Parts: sequence; C-alpha cells; structure tokens
Amino acid sequence: MRDIGAESRRSGTEDLDQAAATFESVRPRLFGIAYRILSSATEAEDLLQDVWLRWQAYDRGTVTDPGAFLATVTTRLAINTLQSARVRRETYVGPWLPEPVDTSNDPHLGAERGEALGFAVLLLLEKLSPTERAAYVLREAFDYPYRRIAEIIEASEAAVRQLVSRARKRIGSERRAPVTRAEQRRLLTAFVAAARAGDLAALEELLASDVISYSDGGGAVRASRIPVVGAFRVAKYIRAFADRFWAGVEVEWADVNGQAAALLRHDGELLAVVTVDASDEGIDQVLWLMNPAKIGALSAAS
Repeated sequence: MRDIGAESRRSGTEDLDQAAATFESVRPRLFGIAYRILSSATEAEDLLQDVWLRWQAYDRGTVTDPGAFLATVTTRLAINTLQSARVRRETYVGPWLPEPVDTSNDPHLGAERGEALGFAVLLLLEKLSPTERAAYVLREAFDYPYRRIAEIIEASEAAVRQLVSRARKRIGSERRAPVTRAEQRRLLTAFVAAARAGDLAALEELLASDVISYSDGGGAVRASRIPVVGAFRVAKYIRAFADRFWAGVEVEWADVNGQAAALLRHDGELLAVVTVDASDEGIDQVLWLMNPAKIGALSAAS
C-alpha cells in the first residue's frame, strides 16, 4: 500500500531543497544589490533572510524567472529598509560611514561590475532618494535594462531614465575623477606612514587643499564627532593624536569595497579600518572606520 503521506513529505522536502538551491545560486547578486542600496552588510544580510522566508512561502510554481523575481523582491525591500534606516542615521553619533566589506576575493558581492561599491560613491548615494539610488545601482552596477528597472521599482521607463541621469550628474558633479587603484594604494601607504610619524609636512603634501577627514566611531569609541576639513587642519589633527593613537599598532593591508585599506590592530584586536579617496589634487577624503559594530565582521574575515 502506498504511503501517500510519506510521498507528500518527500515531495515537499525536494521542492524546498530546490527552492534553497535556486536562492543560493542568485544570492551573491541579491547581496550585491542590497548592500549597494543600504551601504550596510549587516542590514543586507538581514534583508536576504527576509527574502528567503518570502521565497520559501511563495507559490513558486507561478514564477517563470526566479532570479528576476528574487531581485525584484530584494530591491523593493531594500528601498523600504533604506527609508527607515535613514531615520536611524539622522540620530547616529558622529559621521556615518558605510559598513566595510572584504572584497579581496569578492566572495559575496558577485557583481559583474564594480560600480557603486567604493566608499566615495556610496557616500554620495546617501544624498539620493531611495528609489533614485535603487535605479542607479541596478543600472550602473548590474547593467539592468531601463525597462526591467521600471518593472522592479514600479515606475515608467522614462521616469527611470531621469532617475539614473540625475544620479549620474550628481555623482559626477560632486566627485573628482578618481586615481587608479595602484595610485590610491600608494597614497594610502604614504598617508599611513606620515600619520604614524606625525609628519605634518608630509601629510600636507599628500592632502588635497579641501580634504575632509571622517571618523566613524558611532559613540562606541573615541573619535571626532565632526568632519575635519582642509589640508592644514587635517594634518594638524592627525599629528595631534599620533603619539598615543599609533603606539603598539600593527598595520595590515586589505582590499575593502574594491579599494586598498589599512587594518589597524592593537594587541591583535582590530582598532580601525582606514582608507582614502583620491584624485589628481591629492587625497580628497580620509575615512576612519572605528565603530566595532561595523568592523567586527571584517576583523573575523581577515
């Protein structure tokens, strides 16, 4: 006699296994979309858990293109999440910087292109509306056709073209042409050496005249709660804490968000992640990521 119940359970298990396999096959892209829209790996991971639960409970037999369906769900949830995340960021203690991700082997991002991943662009994307940001990410980082983006964000194709165009113009107008990856690493290496030595002249030589230094401690560690602006002010600020900050610090080099970064450790514990954004003018931004909640995952990965 056939055990219909057992067959049903077996069929259900096989169907769920297939659902999990499908989800995992597109998960790198989903993470890449969510991270770029949210600038937070933690929030992106939480969001993907929600996407999986929805996929698990959905009538999957009605879905003809699972990858497209899951990308749509991810993008829409990311837009909603960003709207609430911005409220939290308004009350954040000190400058808010994107949560860094290890891209040395690019194990998670899985994007065909590297756009909208570097810190400078992510910071500029913070100035866009959530929908404008999503449209830009889908187009520039994943090369989605305008028609497909329109379906995802539920807008007209003409509106999507305008959203992406405005985003491109804003980013282009507020950021100088970046240097090559090799030059960025050279400048970062020279900056770390000068900062560690407290060499005021060397620091000023490396910095653009309008450089901005951001320190993200989130109120959890001691860090400047306002950006420091201008080559002389930044150099003087860095020299002022050189003796006590760098004592006993070991420096490791890593690839973070597609750019060179210095991992600063004290007694084996990750103290800070430091990186720079630069142009032909010199170092335009110095980013000190020090909030333990943000750099903890990077410490484990490294």
